[in-house]
Amino acid sequence: MSKVLQNAVKTEAGVEVNGILVQPIDEKCVGCERVCEFEGQQFCTSYPMPAKKWTSGKCNFATHIKVETAAKAKVNPLKASKRAAKGK
Repeated sequence: MSKVLQNAVKTEAGVEVNGILVQPIDEKCVGCERVCEFEGQQFCTSYPMPAKKWTSGKCNFATHIKVETAAKAKVNPLKASKRAAKGK
């Protein structure tokens, strides 16, 4: 059992951790390092309602998704040398 879910208690409403009701993970969360298991169900250790994090696209807590970075802008070598000469 994870350190974060040590104080977890199963109630009629669901699983409660330190007074906060947590919901099971979304199917998109499978493979994330933040997922912990408690009594046969999997929960996110960072957010109590994981399904809501996926409504706007990607979850910002997801460790299993690679973030695409924008391609580095090409720099004109002539302008770069002038900037370097000016000391900027």
